[in-house]
Amino acid sequence: MTLSVWLSLVVICMMGAMSPGPSLAVVLKHSIHGSMRNGMLAALSHGVGVGFYAAASLLGLGALMLQLPTVYQVLVYLGAAYLAYLGLKILLAKPATDKLHVAQQSGHALQALQDGFAIAFLNPKLAVFFLALFSQFIDPANLTLKMGLIMCLTVFVIDTGWYLLVALLTELSRKRFGFTKPSPWLDKALAIVFIALAIRVVLAV
Repeated sequence: MTLSVWLSLVVICMMGAMSPGPSLAVVLKHSIHGSMRNGMLAALSHGVGVGFYAAASLLGLGALMLQLPTVYQVLVYLGAAYLAYLGLKILLAKPATDKLHVAQQSGHALQALQDGFAIAFLNPKLAVFFLALFSQFIDPANLTLKMGLIMCLTVFVIDTGWYLLVALLTELSRKRFGFTKPSPWLDKALAIVFIALAIRVVLAV
């Protein structure tokens, strides 16, 4: 793989990672309701999920999903259900009055890891996306292990790096504007975003 081809892959992956969607909402949720650490954990596990689909697409999972539309649709609906669950969970949560402290949020680290990975894993469109993307850069007959590793690591680093930056900027904004207490209006807005995303996923199938 030449440098120019790799840079083209980098640009496309950056555009894909930076496009707003469920992944951004999940990282923001854990960054705002938890801490920068929790947001970064969600970003890291999301990157792992995206990297999984990148590797699986190289192994033919994307093509297999196109041949098995029922499996593809089941995963899409599970993803929509998970988004709706996150939204309802926020809506039904009891309002908190205490200040946000990182130490108090340590118990949500596992939840952040789970949500980050799940929102990627329950998005089979990633497999199809990478199938279409990688087909523009490689010839399956000439694919080597080294080339596959470079492509998967590129995807993982860019996706994880972007959402780590989102978590960092969220924390800086919170400190800059003195946002130290939970906002019920912000909670409701975030919940509506998750439910709207779930509806959009279902309607797009």
